[in-house]
Amino acid sequence: MDELDKKIIRAMQDEFPLVAEPYQVLAQQIGITQEELIERLKRYKRSGQIRKMGAVLRHREVGYAANALCAWIVPESRLEEVATLMATSPSISHCYDRNTMPGWPYNVYTMIHGHSREECEAIANKIAEQNNLTEKTMLYSLKEWKKTSMRYFCE
Repeated sequence: MDELDKKIIRAMQDEFPLVAEPYQVLAQQIGITQEELIERLKRYKRSGQIRKMGAVLRHREVGYAANALCAWIVPESRLEEVATLMATSPSISHCYDRNTMPGWPYNVYTMIHGHSREECEAIANKIAEQNNLTEKTMLYSLKEWKKTSMRYFCE
């Protein structure tokens, strides 16, 4: 990865220009042509250096006031199947497989978003029913201390 690649990645982490030709604006800021910018972004995608580009919704500002980290006990033999199904739910933003610990048997974690705690509970209950799961615990957020995306090459 050369210095131009790092400059492009830094620019792409900032707010996306809300104009008719955003890539032209970004390319000008970087000091390259729009065509070169788009070609490099396509190369990053093909090589797996970037997975996706997308908007970040500030969920609390649009009414999703409740969220819960739901920890599940999923049988190891069904882990791939169940986690894949959980990850397809539009109400789940994160789905992780984690190690268990003595006294903490939960091995799959999902972040569930809803308009209320009751809605989060209903979503979790539906997921449990669909996947024949019986054991879970829900940890609700009390206060958001930090919510940012990882930033790269900002040295």
